[in-house]
Amino acid sequence: MIAGAMNDAPSSVRVHIGFFGVRNAGKSAVVNAVTGQDLSVVSEVKGATTDPVKKSMELSPVGPVLIIDTPGIDDDGGELGKLRVNRALRVLESADVAVLVVDAERGLGAYDLELVEAFKKRGVGYIIAYNKSDVLETAPDGLGQNEIYISAKNNVNIDSLKEKIAGIAKTSDVKLQLVGDLISPADFVVLVTPIDKAAPKGRLILPQQQVIRDVLEADAIAVVTKEFELRETLERLGSPPRLVVTDSQAFSKVSADVPPEIPLTSFSILFARYNGLLDISVKSAAVLEDVEDGDKILICEGCTHHRQCDDIGSVKIPRWIRNYTGKNPEFSFASGGEFTDEPGKYKMIVHCGGCMLNARNTRRRAEFAASENAPFTNYGVIIAYMQGILKRVASVFPHLESVL
Repeated sequence: MIAGAMNDAPSSVRVHIGFFGVRNAGKSAVVNAVTGQDLSVVSEVKGATTDPVKKSMELSPVGPVLIIDTPGIDDDGGELGKLRVNRALRVLESADVAVLVVDAERGLGAYDLELVEAFKKRGVGYIIAYNKSDVLETAPDGLGQNEIYISAKNNVNIDSLKEKIAGIAKTSDVKLQLVGDLISPADFVVLVTPIDKAAPKGRLILPQQQVIRDVLEADAIAVVTKEFELRETLERLGSPPRLVVTDSQAFSKVSADVPPEIPLTSFSILFARYNGLLDISVKSAAVLEDVEDGDKILICEGCTHHRQCDDIGSVKIPRWIRNYTGKNPEFSFASGGEFTDEPGKYKMIVHCGGCMLNARNTRRRAEFAASENAPFTNYGVIIAYMQGILKRVASVFPHLESVL
């Protein structure tokens, strides 16, 4: 495998590894030792790391990872310190593995124990790495399975720490597929990919790239076309494709052009399934029937991009909801790493496919919403619902018959 290709893996499919602890426990030194790079600033001054530092890389024996070095959890620098602590804790929303770095001489303190409880509460696998063990005369016995003594300074047990990280990462390493399990080798899969104005010039957007890759990995044949050439593409194929996948914005035209016997879905819906949120997204779409004037609706995107004049999240979906319901709800918007702290105040939350977030992060958002009884649905699902084709696109996934 070409090294550069590995580093091109999107953040959403990387193992997210967060390094946490109090100031001066040696988090940054441990990060540098684990990665073999000067990723983070190492200083004797408390609080040298003021914001999460992220690095995408290949880490043996784990594979493609996103390394995240966080500010000290005991930052007492007033309001700014609180913001730094909140940013550190926010990393837990996407972390697959947490490494708690503890000063071996001082041992576990109150802040460390609070972090352990936070890891457990969020279901994040964690390791306690007692750093600076080189200053100890002897390392105490009786360590737990998820504990290890290390020295970033002398590179002691760093490889063993990486093995422990890999062990946690692999316990939840289920082979997720976007579309590969729905098709067979040599099947034709037609991908309807309008040219997205928000995408960098010369590139397809990430969901399109990932689905194409998944089709090829299944030894099937990806046929890529725009919505205006779809009908001609289907005619020229000679035999019906196994599946048509479209950008959700083109559902209206594509569903009219694709014969009803050909399975149809969208990139966004495939990502909802990939993230384990398809069932709840389908159930929640019907909340549209109860929307009233003034109800609050949150439109949430996992990425940040330049807003176009007819942007899907901030313009089209609100317009379609107003037209469908005949009501005038109040819309709020969040993007990137932002999410609401009060999901319960919203009539519903409409989330993008989440291709720029990892599955854990998107699921946690949905779980947080569920904890406050806030319906959580997906761009593709709600667009299909409003256009009266949800049953059709959901038929691709037979288990949804009991949900519809």
